[in-house]
Amino acid sequence: MRTSRLDSRTVPLVLALAFALPSSRLEAQRRAAATPYVPGTTWERHTPAAAAIDSARLAEAIAFAIASDARAPRDMEESHYRSFGREPFGQGIGPFKPRGEPTGVIVRGGYVVASWGEPDRVDMTHSVTKSFLSATLGMAVDRGLIGSVRDTVWKSQAPTYALRLTAPSEPGSTTGHSMFIDPWNTPHNKTITWDDLLRQTSDWEGTLWGKPEWADRPLQNAAEWRTRQRKPAGTAYEYNDVRVNILALAATNIWRRPLPEVLRDNLMDPIGASRTWRWNGYDNAWITLDGRAVQVVSGGGHWGGGMFINAWDMARFGLLTQRRGVWGDTRILSEEWVKLSLTPTVPQPTYGYMNWYLNTDRKWMPSAPASAFGHVGNGTNLVYVDPEHDLVAVVRWIENGAIDQFLGKLLGAVTR
Repeated sequence: MRTSRLDSRTVPLVLALAFALPSSRLEAQRRAAATPYVPGTTWERHTPAAAAIDSARLAEAIAFAIASDARAPRDMEESHYRSFGREPFGQGIGPFKPRGEPTGVIVRGGYVVASWGEPDRVDMTHSVTKSFLSATLGMAVDRGLIGSVRDTVWKSQAPTYALRLTAPSEPGSTTGHSMFIDPWNTPHNKTITWDDLLRQTSDWEGTLWGKPEWADRPLQNAAEWRTRQRKPAGTAYEYNDVRVNILALAATNIWRRPLPEVLRDNLMDPIGASRTWRWNGYDNAWITLDGRAVQVVSGGGHWGGGMFINAWDMARFGLLTQRRGVWGDTRILSEEWVKLSLTPTVPQPTYGYMNWYLNTDRKWMPSAPASAFGHVGNGTNLVYVDPEHDLVAVVRWIENGAIDQFLGKLLGAVTR
């Protein structure tokens, strides 16, 4: 019988393979352990005890959130006409939807610890939409579609042609009138940068989709609505949804695609969001872009529209921002963009990029760490993000004045 023998050259190779295989498996295990957990199609749960949260105190915080149900009408259209609808040009021009029960999701370490209400229900989320809008800008900057946030916006904008479903009945009757939407054709507007729009410090002037900028939260003195002096871009903060919608139009022109498609392909699908969210614009906010009809979405629910979404998807977005734009081992938003979003706006230090609300000097949420931040919309809708406690909390339809007390109860339940 012949026996096989290893020659002197083969032995070292076999030994190397024998030791290399276990080492490579260990390295793979180390990499897996170093990557924080993110949910797949299903979302794993931890008990409060496993997440180092006192269950009794957590239950008390949740009960408080439910008891603090927002007092505004649940019918969002009625709510609009009791508030913003009383402004000049305040009529709704986009969809509204009645909202559901007080709802929430608590996530720690990426795992669901608690949920209540109707987290599967798709509701308006109002100005939390602005955080999704600013994300589309961040991804444009990350891909080089925008050279710098310090660039003036007007130089990047092609003529925008409003959608026309029929030709004029009398050709030539509109001669002398512009056929394009041109929101940048004033000396002041040509000084505005992307950073100014993202921080709500642009003081942009004009009308878009039938809404003059001065009609949003108008000045007390009606004589100044059309006559006041412009403030230099970047010097004064003013929360204004017409200017937010100008940013949405500018972003649509940069991407040359509908923003819901941009968000779906580059952010929502990669983080495993559901198929139920919808981003709606106004009924009259349609343009012709590269030969197709495109709706320019709105940055919130002012006059209707905005993001319609469930609490689970909001929690996924909150977890992405808590992890500074990284989902598992995939970077979706750059570290530089997250830094800019979390940099205080000089005239308004509790505001970063829209709609990242900062807890600078603990002015906004005294019960929370200064490092905490939130994505906030009317309702109140809140995605609370707390990197210090590895915590994300979605709280929907809570009275705005009750938010800090809720957070105090929630953080009081964290045992380590």
